[in-house]
Amino acid sequence: MPRTLALETINQVGKKVTLSGWVWARRDHGKLVFFDLLDRSGLVQVVAGAEAGKLSPFDVVSVEGIVQERTSKTVNSKISTGKVEVKAEKLIVISTAEELPFEMSVDELKVNLPTLLDYRPLTLRHPKVKEIFKVQATLIESFRSTLQEMGFTEFQAPAIVPVATEGGSALFPVEYYDHKAYLGQSPQLYKQIMVGVFERVFTVTKAFRAEPSTTARHLAEYVSLDVEMGFIDDWSEIMDTAEEVMRGIFTAVAKNHGIETPKLGKKIPRIRLSEVTNNPDLSPEEERQVCEWAIKKEGSELVLVTHFPTSKRPFYTYPDEKDPKVTHGFDLIGRGMEWITGGQRIHNYKQLVENIKKWGNDPKDFELYLQAFKYGMPPHGGFAIGAERVTAGLLGLANVREASLFPRDMERIDFRLT
Repeated sequence: MPRTLALETINQVGKKVTLSGWVWARRDHGKLVFFDLLDRSGLVQVVAGAEAGKLSPFDVVSVEGIVQERTSKTVNSKISTGKVEVKAEKLIVISTAEELPFEMSVDELKVNLPTLLDYRPLTLRHPKVKEIFKVQATLIESFRSTLQEMGFTEFQAPAIVPVATEGGSALFPVEYYDHKAYLGQSPQLYKQIMVGVFERVFTVTKAFRAEPSTTARHLAEYVSLDVEMGFIDDWSEIMDTAEEVMRGIFTAVAKNHGIETPKLGKKIPRIRLSEVTNNPDLSPEEERQVCEWAIKKEGSELVLVTHFPTSKRPFYTYPDEKDPKVTHGFDLIGRGMEWITGGQRIHNYKQLVENIKKWGNDPKDFELYLQAFKYGMPPHGGFAIGAERVTAGLLGLANVREASLFPRDMERIDFRLT
């Protein structure tokens, strides 16, 4: 008999079905044993006899039985299948599970962050933890679909690179035969090259930053949603595109998951960095403060901060014509944290070579990248979204590691390093 999913039982009353999944919880009532069966669609209650009395949480089972309506007194409104149950006629234990190291109820998972990550294969099965990554999947799917509708083409960027993209020392070196190589900090140089091919491009890729940080907002490996677009008339077009992408994400997440997404007015407000702080970048506290300003003055939980200093942005960032000390660069701050970084790029070959030298780099290391500009590049720019940060922000998670399936940081590669 073909397998029926738990959620499908609500339309199968009176019919015989075969279910397969994990035992979530068991309740003994004399000769009857009730247990919740979990599969990819959700939970459904199974009524069995004494043969189910030895079942333990996360035993893998197959059940054959009849779907029946529950009595009005036994309806469980907390689950989608709460009006039905399956009366087991046949029960097969496919594999058994050891005793759980902590309690897992449907409503909550009371463990600290280290335990949550130390037992990741187990904690990821919890409905509330699993929902985090369903939301993240919707976020990425919406990112793709919104951009495809706008004429963007997806490409795959390499993860091993010969030189630092952003500059600095936050690099992970790798053994690449007899040569120096690194894990890519960003697909930036490649997406600019691809503008010369498709004009409008995006990629969903892993980015790696060897920053010596263990804060609640930093990861050594994260999912970067990168966009680049050519033939722009003004760098405000880049911010307009970022806003449209975010609105698409919010609409999809609200529709598919019933989550209250950030408040937005008709337009995400924009403010120059110099109006927020005298510092060359925003501190976490200043990010929270500028969001408070945006909510109070503009009714928006998102705000675009613009005109970051030229000295603090990568060599390819376009300087403002009226004030070359600042750039056509921006950050989008959402709910008190940076979610997006972007800006216009230099498209003039000679100017780019000069900047590479000015930033202390050797143009020979960027020979492949510079070919795109030597043979003609249009005005262009783009941005990158941190998928984990946006997920954490949408769900109100305390630590970005909760929004990473298998987080990497200074203290962890699967298991704690210290």
